[in-house]
Amino acid sequence: PAATLPAPPPSSSPRLLGLDALRGLAVFLMIEQHLGVWLWRGPRPGETLIDHLPLVVFNALGGGAAPLFVTLAGIGSALFLRTGRPHADRVMLVRGVVLMAMGAALNLLTPSWFSWGSWFVLHMMGAAMALTFVWRRMSTPALLSAALAVLLATAAIQQALHTPAVLTNARMRNVHLPGGPFRLALAEGQFPIFPWLAFYLAGVAAGRWLGAGRLRPVLALGLACLGFGAALAVAGRLGLVPHDLAILRRMTWVRLGFYPASTAMAALLMSIPLLLTAAVMRLRHRWPTSPRDPAVTLGRASLTLLMLHVVMFREWTRPLGLWRANSVPVALSILLGFVALSAWASRRWQRVGYRYGAEWLLRRLSSPRAPSSTT
Repeated sequence: PAATLPAPPPSSSPRLLGLDALRGLAVFLMIEQHLGVWLWRGPRPGETLIDHLPLVVFNALGGGAAPLFVTLAGIGSALFLRTGRPHADRVMLVRGVVLMAMGAALNLLTPSWFSWGSWFVLHMMGAAMALTFVWRRMSTPALLSAALAVLLATAAIQQALHTPAVLTNARMRNVHLPGGPFRLALAEGQFPIFPWLAFYLAGVAAGRWLGAGRLRPVLALGLACLGFGAALAVAGRLGLVPHDLAILRRMTWVRLGFYPASTAMAALLMSIPLLLTAAVMRLRHRWPTSPRDPAVTLGRASLTLLMLHVVMFREWTRPLGLWRANSVPVALSILLGFVALSAWASRRWQRVGYRYGAEWLLRRLSSPRAPSSTT
């Protein structure tokens, strides 16, 4: 059938290059969003963002990066478990802890953005990955139910904490509020557990389906998320939610920025990686992906590039006088030049198995004897 894939035997561990290509897309979206903000000097006096609409729209596309990263992490975890590797729970626990440690290191290396207690995408993926021993023992319906529960609980938790409708960077790094860093991890960091754990759990479910050669449920889940998020957003926009039910109003908020993400916004964002995964896997035989494709090599180096570009362009641009000091053409030239350089370097780096990068270190510390081709 058109909606099925050849199911690999449980003992094999072939890479699904389409997933690496999606990680490469996430890398590009992440870099273009960050550098577009960090390099451009912004509207001049008398101008507004509307005067630079193409750049604003281009930058807004970067909002798809984090949903891709977190969901693909869940997919990758499920596919790793399918290989039948020994001590899989321990391997994933150590990987999760190491990933959180990398997030803590990034906090310290980027003081202009993060505090020591900030909760970024690396922390979120690491925490979810460390709990693989829990997710592995849950049925797929239970995983999806847990993901839905996380989405629905998000508004209640935000309301209980009196989370502002818009979270600024200053608020998302503030460890002096009640709860300190735990508050940030729970609901008020950049990518807190509520609602972002739902992305990972949906990814685990999708990974199970892909590993079994079933593509139709991935597509169905993506469409369900899209419909659920759209229904909530329309209800909120049309004023169908009673004004005295603050939790329900929070669930329906949809804004260009997603700090904090509402239930509606999270569901809409969750549909992106699921639908893209279904599309890429459906078309992988018609347009086969090569291990040497730039998107694939960028995806294989995604963790290294995430950490590197943040430190380079968030911190190093300041003493160089490049921080928010450039015209649109100059900012775009630097942005595209860095992407091109990263693609070229990642292809050359592939020849030595991405040795000494963050991904290599993650594998070495968690499973020293595992081959570098592990999904």
